[in-house]
Amino acid sequence: MRVRAQMSMLFHLDKCIGCHTCSVACKNLWTDRKGAEYMWWNNVETRPGTGYPTGWEDQTHYKGGWRRDRNGRLRLTLHSRGGGLAKAFYNPVLPELDDYYDPFTFAYGDLFSSPLSDQQPTARPVSQITGQPMEPASGPNWDDDLSGSDVYAANDPSLDGVDDAVRAQMEEIERVVFNYLPRICNHCLNPSCVAACPSGAIYKRSEDGVVLVNEDACRGWRMCVSGCPYKKVYYNWTTGKSEKCILCFPRLETGQAPACAHSCVGRIRYMGVLLYDADAIEAAASRPDDELLDAQLDTILDPTDPRVEQAARLAGIDDGWLDAARRSPIYRFVKDWGLALPLHPEYRTMAMMFYVPPLSPLMSAVEANLTRLEVPDGAGPFEILDDLDLARLPVDYLANLFSVGDRAPIEHALRTMLAVRTYKREQVPGGAGGNGAGGNGAEPGADGVGPATLAMLESVGLTPERAEEIYRLTTTPTMDDRFVLPPYHRELAIEEVNDPLSAKGSTGFGAITGPRRGS
Repeated sequence: MRVRAQMSMLFHLDKCIGCHTCSVACKNLWTDRKGAEYMWWNNVETRPGTGYPTGWEDQTHYKGGWRRDRNGRLRLTLHSRGGGLAKAFYNPVLPELDDYYDPFTFAYGDLFSSPLSDQQPTARPVSQITGQPMEPASGPNWDDDLSGSDVYAANDPSLDGVDDAVRAQMEEIERVVFNYLPRICNHCLNPSCVAACPSGAIYKRSEDGVVLVNEDACRGWRMCVSGCPYKKVYYNWTTGKSEKCILCFPRLETGQAPACAHSCVGRIRYMGVLLYDADAIEAAASRPDDELLDAQLDTILDPTDPRVEQAARLAGIDDGWLDAARRSPIYRFVKDWGLALPLHPEYRTMAMMFYVPPLSPLMSAVEANLTRLEVPDGAGPFEILDDLDLARLPVDYLANLFSVGDRAPIEHALRTMLAVRTYKREQVPGGAGGNGAGGNGAEPGADGVGPATLAMLESVGLTPERAEEIYRLTTTPTMDDRFVLPPYHRELAIEEVNDPLSAKGSTGFGAITGPRRGS
């Protein structure tokens, strides 16, 4: 067992309001510069939809991630070693600018400098690449809130395998539903971008698992862009270098959460440390599709296990990191409660950003121009949600996103959230069970919760105490609850390569030399 630490983020999709504050915070901090206009290291997509870049999940075209050959060994989907050499100067699966969008701004100066006229001056859209007027035709969230579109939603690859009747119900205007899917680099345990780079410029930091690009070593081959199945590596056309999300590691090293997480209005993001067994990665990523999810989750180690603690200390992980791992909200959501899952485990990169799948309203039917909810007769306010197949967002669709098509993990997460929600509502007078009667007329307990609700908790493996824990961390967490960041001790790392006394008394200002094109 070779223990490593990984900084991980969790997205609670049941709370995301699609405000894009995270995207703007990231954009202003990292990619508001020449050559990075089209880059959105953090973006928020409407699902169902085709995402950004358009159709990024279509690996039959983009060839991202890993595949399992007939002998059960991992192979890059993009190419073999010989194939990589043959395609070094021609990569047909590389996303083009049109797959992202032509970045644009507006000629705001025209509002002030236009000559006197009877017409109101306008700020025309202008391409940020050519500087010429243009008509915008796409954008990073061009299909925002368009889940019923026959252009975007209908072409979502994750709808493959969803029953035709269910798809037809989703496409009726009265049944339209969508959720938001925030995405950043997944900082995978088995990153295909690292393997695809012919220059060896991409690496995974040993201390926290953050995947970074060494821009001095980058030669602009862009194989990393194609190799990443999530399309979260970008090419800067000004510097000729690849760039990507860095998980705001300068902020992490000073005890601050990444900008996207810190600015989140819906408080959907959590940060914490996970410990994993590096020796188990290859075997886990090589498992058959139906075993991939469990194999990935099994690589995550219990930080309270004495054997794990001992192995972690032997690997150089100090007590501060171990304490942060024990208090990690990510571990609780992923391992203790089974509520959070990685995005597209079938890519075999072992993504380390996790998502809590969203609950959704009931489907409705239109009869005689009136909308009728498809509610079983005699069902209580929360019992109507017990049949997940009546939810507008199909379980099969969520399973295609998060569990390689397996409905069981999705159903467990949704039923757990539903049970906690029912339990807390019944504690309110006149709540879900009708004056706290459990929805079936039974006498409530001392806390107002009826036996039917307690049975619902038990059916998903919860006790009232565990339900309270989930409620507190989901609904009323503080910043310290959401972001459990370890001490990085960068001052000790700096002392290994530089003498801190040599800079003592200096002003702290100096020139930072950027990477030169072709260097």
